[in-house]
Amino acid sequence: MEAGGERFLRQRQVLLLFVFLGGSLAGSASRRYSVAEEKEKGFLIANLAKDLGLRVEELAARGAQVVSKGNKQHFQLSHQTGDLLLNEKLDREEICGPTEPCILHFQILLQNPLQFVTNELHIIDVNDNSPVFFENEMHLKILESTLPGTVIPLGNAEDLDVGRNSLQNYTIFPNSHFHVLTRSRRDGRKYPELVLDKALDREEQPELSLTLTALDGGAPPRSGTAQINIQVLDINDNAPEFALPLYEVTVLENTPVNSVIVTVSASDLDTGSFGTISYAFFHASEEIRKTFHLNPITGDMQLVKYLNFEAINSYEVDIEAKDGGGLSGKSTVVVQVVDVNDNPPELTLSSVNSPVPENSAETVLAVFSVSDLDSGDNGRVRCSIENNLPFVLKPSVENFYTLVSEGALDRETRSEYNVTITVTDLGTPRLKTEYNITILVSDINDNAPAFTQTSYTLFVRENNSPALHIGNVSATDRDSGTNAQVTYSLLPPKDPHLPLASLVSINADNGHLFALRSLDYEALQAFEFRVGATDRGSPALSSEALVRVLVLDANDNSPFVLYPLQNGSAPCTELVPRAAEPGYLVTKVVAVDGDSGQNAWLSFQLLKATEPGLFGVWAHNGEVRTARLLSERDAAKHRLVVLVKDNGEPPRSATATLHVLLVDGFSQPYLPLPEAAPAQAQADSLTVYLVVALASVSSLFLFSMVLFVAVRLCRRSRAASVGGCSVPEGPFPGHLVDVSGTGTLSQSYQYEVCLAGGSGTNEFKFLKPIIPNFVAQGAERVSEANPSFRNSFEFS
Repeated sequence: MEAGGERFLRQRQVLLLFVFLGGSLAGSASRRYSVAEEKEKGFLIANLAKDLGLRVEELAARGAQVVSKGNKQHFQLSHQTGDLLLNEKLDREEICGPTEPCILHFQILLQNPLQFVTNELHIIDVNDNSPVFFENEMHLKILESTLPGTVIPLGNAEDLDVGRNSLQNYTIFPNSHFHVLTRSRRDGRKYPELVLDKALDREEQPELSLTLTALDGGAPPRSGTAQINIQVLDINDNAPEFALPLYEVTVLENTPVNSVIVTVSASDLDTGSFGTISYAFFHASEEIRKTFHLNPITGDMQLVKYLNFEAINSYEVDIEAKDGGGLSGKSTVVVQVVDVNDNPPELTLSSVNSPVPENSAETVLAVFSVSDLDSGDNGRVRCSIENNLPFVLKPSVENFYTLVSEGALDRETRSEYNVTITVTDLGTPRLKTEYNITILVSDINDNAPAFTQTSYTLFVRENNSPALHIGNVSATDRDSGTNAQVTYSLLPPKDPHLPLASLVSINADNGHLFALRSLDYEALQAFEFRVGATDRGSPALSSEALVRVLVLDANDNSPFVLYPLQNGSAPCTELVPRAAEPGYLVTKVVAVDGDSGQNAWLSFQLLKATEPGLFGVWAHNGEVRTARLLSERDAAKHRLVVLVKDNGEPPRSATATLHVLLVDGFSQPYLPLPEAAPAQAQADSLTVYLVVALASVSSLFLFSMVLFVAVRLCRRSRAASVGGCSVPEGPFPGHLVDVSGTGTLSQSYQYEVCLAGGSGTNEFKFLKPIIPNFVAQGAERVSEANPSFRNSFEFS
């Protein structure tokens, strides 16, 4: 036995040498390692980093992991050394049973790039199990007439070890009448047969006691014993005989319990009790006794529990037929279990890559393996996922699959995918297993903030308080997290002269806009600027919107009288002939208002008059006209106070004072009063003063008009000339023209003043306006715009 043990060790060393050489030449192909069973946890199997040709750091960087079939992990991989170690003590008999060689398949899974390395571990058997008999004591009855050479079956022993460590032979002691033969079954198991060497004599020795020893081939060998008690019987010269020495039957694994799968039959030529036969299992294992039941009278063999092809695919059952005299015969029933599709496929998930960035294209999202315990078509499987997903399944080695994205994903469209992997076998009926994987899509900064409007129009009433909240801008970002956090800012204005920094500010967090100072409509009626919205992604994305601020007018300006001037100088005196008809135009009060719109609509009314009812003021254009025919009884001098009021809320007003002198005609500077001769000189002096005052007022009035035109209308001018007369030029500023036909003077008036030369009394006259058409047209427009215009002539 020692020589046999040494020879086995040498053979194992040669086997390990070939395995090592084969693994070193295979590279990333399949490698086989070997380890003896019962090694402690942490036992070094091999250095995978060296076998794979990788550095230890590279092995860890590529996320190397050991994947075994099923969920039980027999191995552990050290990322610090690259060593493959045992994760637990291995029991070859528990893992493989009687199968030899005992091979554990496992794979090394490497990421970036994805790589599978298939490996095998050969678990070498050690002699750690002794042969064990099913019965420690056997009772035999042998007729004394039994001839030498007769073979008597004995109960066998079992050794869980395999190969040379398994049961090898049987011996018997003492052996004065018998010797034992060691036989082998078709499955390799060995059983003993007792051979009678010398005829028995019941009278000489009615009972015999023998020791049966079973030996294995280990080094050192292990053994097990059983006691054989033999009772020598009187002659019963016919033993039962089975109709068939071997019964073969096939049974579906889903055959119902209590079904009769076979009936054995034996016969005995003897009569009486020696011819009565009973059937029983002959040294059957515990598994056989739990699976089958044998009717001792009829020989029917029934199922006690359901069969499982995946656990045991065949049974070999010995059946003994024994007569009343103790003689027996033996037959064997071989039961072949036929596989049915009763196991659904199994899916083992190795890794999941979630969340995955939305811009990742053709990324491995999951790695898994599939298996089916059935055989043939029942064990072949197919994998599939839904068609409406942007993923694809790609087969890999040995039933491994990878779930790969087909292209870049869009988190804003869909941020989460529930992928159902369906594994279906090809059996009948087909069984399937569904496994759900959740893939989360992580955000990248691929969306710029978007304003709710491309442009915003804000209205602010002038004279506002500083830091007034005037409006909001809002932008949203379809990204998430910091990529969706928006910061607002004011962009540099296109107009370099616009002091934007002193006008408005913006809250960077919520987009609230504030006016930094009080706005003046008359100075700044509107302005616009751009607002930017920037997210906090990397790189940051931004967008902009236009903000237009319109300043609303407030009634903060009182009307200003342009004519007659109210500057405290010599009053302007208007001359009116006493022969004037009712409605005669005496003069026109011209006023402007710095406000706009309704706040600039001016109305006129006669506030005070020396003689009420003699003059009236048109409410919409400020024209002062006679209300009736003049008479000699009317006073020559009149003082009129005209109120100019805007249409604001509350309204503002101003007053203009007019001096009117009634004369008999324009041939004299004024109508001489019936006074004494010394008063004539005073009248002449008054005429000169009137002429000078009229010329001064007219010049100042026309100069103001030209100045307004130059400022407001930019190079727009008009020229008019009349021979022999001094005519002022230029229209009123355009902003004084009221489109509604009410308020200020609609067109400029030009008067000519001619001095008549010659001896005699000095005289002057007012001519009609040089541009009467404009006046008529302006009145006509006012009439059209306001039908009540002609009825608004006011008398006082």
